Amino acid sequence: MTPQQQSQKSRALCQMAPVIPVIVIKDATKAADLARALVSGGLPVLEVTLRSDAALDAIRQMAGVEGGQVGAGTVLTPDDAKRAKDAGAKFAVSPGLTDRLIDACADLELPLLPGAVTASEVMRAADAGFDMLKFFPAEAVGGAPALKSLAGPLPKISFCPTGGVSPDNAHSYLSLPNVVCVGGSWIVTDQDVADGNWSAIEGRARTAAALRRD
Repeated sequence: MTPQQQSQKSRALCQMAPVIPVIVIKDATKAADLARALVSGGLPVLEVTLRSDAALDAIRQMAGVEGGQVGAGTVLTPDDAKRAKDAGAKFAVSPGLTDRLIDACADLELPLLPGAVTASEVMRAADAGFDMLKFFPAEAVGGAPALKSLAGPLPKISFCPTGGVSPDNAHSYLSLPNVVCVGGSWIVTDQDVADGNWSAIEGRARTAAALRRD
């Protein structure tokens, strides 16, 4: 799978809903119920970050949920990518981009959504064949105004901003011509997962799914 093909698949996933929930899950036994709540709320594309010991087991559980498209976040190395693919991940998300990660995801036929924030990083990713990128950490590096500035000189590149995105500022990103969707951690809270409060999570998912891109 070439980087161009990876980017096409990543773009198609990003177009499925205005928000991709970014999830850190600590208890894999609750992963399937969580995925069902999010999918029922209108958010089918789910990013489970590899920041907990339960992440890979959670991906395995979520991969079987009908209507869901589960991927792995915080993919940093070829080994991360392989373990994510073996667990059932449909895509990988990385805060940056390396040659080794490009090659590994190509060999695994695992669509990669790599991160870039500066013009040079975006141009390097574009040279490698990626035109759908993660913009992380969005708020810390200038937020929506920074992304708007990149749209002028780099109009063919699209982004999924993540990091500091919230219900209060999501629209400022989604209204930009170079933003396809946003990644957000506010939809899934540790407390709601611990309590099994799936209705609360589904409710936030419905509200996020209704956010407008224009």
